[in-house]
Amino acid sequence: MSKSVTPLIAGNWKMNGLARESAAELTALVERMKAVAPAACDVLICPPATLVREMATLAEGSGVAIGGQDCHANESGAHTGDISAEMLKDAGATYCLVGHSERRTDHGESNDTVKAKAEAALRAGLIAVVCVGETLDEREQGRTLDVIAEQVTHSLPSGATAANTVVAYEPVWAIGTGKTPTPADVAEVHAHIRSTLAGKADASDAMRILYGGSVKGSNAAELMALENVNGGLVGGASLKAADFWPIVETGL
Repeated sequence: MSKSVTPLIAGNWKMNGLARESAAELTALVERMKAVAPAACDVLICPPATLVREMATLAEGSGVAIGGQDCHANESGAHTGDISAEMLKDAGATYCLVGHSERRTDHGESNDTVKAKAEAALRAGLIAVVCVGETLDEREQGRTLDVIAEQVTHSLPSGATAANTVVAYEPVWAIGTGKTPTPADVAEVHAHIRSTLAGKADASDAMRILYGGSVKGSNAAELMALENVNGGLVGGASLKAADFWPIVETGL
């Protein structure tokens, strides 16, 4: 992990969390963060939209940022069940995930859709975390680098900079399966993302590239030590402060 770039350790709670239990876990994380202030890494939690405002209030002044898990490309309108980037911003979010593999797969989101959502996040003053990753079939066909380059090229928002955009690489076949690519595989993909970013985004050398896919306390240090890995996007292991904290510590 490059020491010239402030790492970002992000937790994606997905469709998990109810107010009382989630508040207790976030409070435990906040207390740990306050004990190490000033922290050497940024920490982000992306709860369900129903919890964004409450979590943002609990995390205020702690060094823990709160983000949305998705947003609509439009600022407002007849889009029942959707939430805009402006609404997330109003609720206290400072980041928004876009293009997570579960959105691309379960909701059929294309690169163009992801780009539009990322641009909406920037429009609202949020930092866009743009997710990319290959399926098992694509990896077995030897297409990983081509797929990743295409997603990075066509999913990044116009005007992407190191200050307003983060890229998260999450091999689809590793999410929630307990499987992870080898360190060499991760390093290869992250280096490829970095080279793809060159000429695509301002200050591309400083843009943070996160690794996501069955990140846990037992493998985080090895993964975060790799060149061009500037933090992690953590799923299940972020739901409990006790499980998430060892991962956060790799960036401190």
